[in-house]
Amino acid sequence: MITPDALGYLPETPSQTAGPFVHIGLIPRQAGFDIFANNLGTVALSPEINGERIRIEGRIFDGTGAVIRDALVESWQADSFGRFNHPADDAPGPRDTPFRGWGRTGTDFENGTWSFATIKPGRVARRHGEGSLAPHILIWIVARGINLGLLTRLYFEDEAAANAEGPVLRLIEQPERRRTLMARRAPGDGNAYVFDIHLQGAEETVFFDV
Repeated sequence: MITPDALGYLPETPSQTAGPFVHIGLIPRQAGFDIFANNLGTVALSPEINGERIRIEGRIFDGTGAVIRDALVESWQADSFGRFNHPADDAPGPRDTPFRGWGRTGTDFENGTWSFATIKPGRVARRHGEGSLAPHILIWIVARGINLGLLTRLYFEDEAAANAEGPVLRLIEQPERRRTLMARRAPGDGNAYVFDIHLQGAEETVFFDV
């Protein structure tokens, strides 16, 4: 029996990047299709959720500096107590059960802005009593031209003490690169943070290989 491996000369099957149907399937209402009764990821907050309510907003830029207007963005974070809404999080302490911790949105087709309404996460305890992680939000991006989703972390510029102790941030050897992961308070709006993402270039955001 001849197998593909035995032939040894077969070329790699061409890959395709995410196309316009991603929006129809994952964020249909934003794409103009009201087809689901429950649009996943669009609402992360409810009145009973604890913590400081904030809004994260930003834009995504390609290597030429152009704004990407058709990206899909997902977030995953701990609650205000530093606990994830996941069975694998078995750390002691309180948990904000109503807080799902996950969100999904898309960039605005006109101006490229994306945003989440959420709460500021607490510090997540490391395993085996090795301290805690700085408050952060995991951000995952997929768009045309991206074969595999890109994962990065959003940290808060006004959490300087926690960031200085953050073990993941310290893994980034170039201190100037760490600032690409910092969300800053929006001028004139104390509840909003701005986090712009650069896919390539001199200001390229740090992405994580997972």
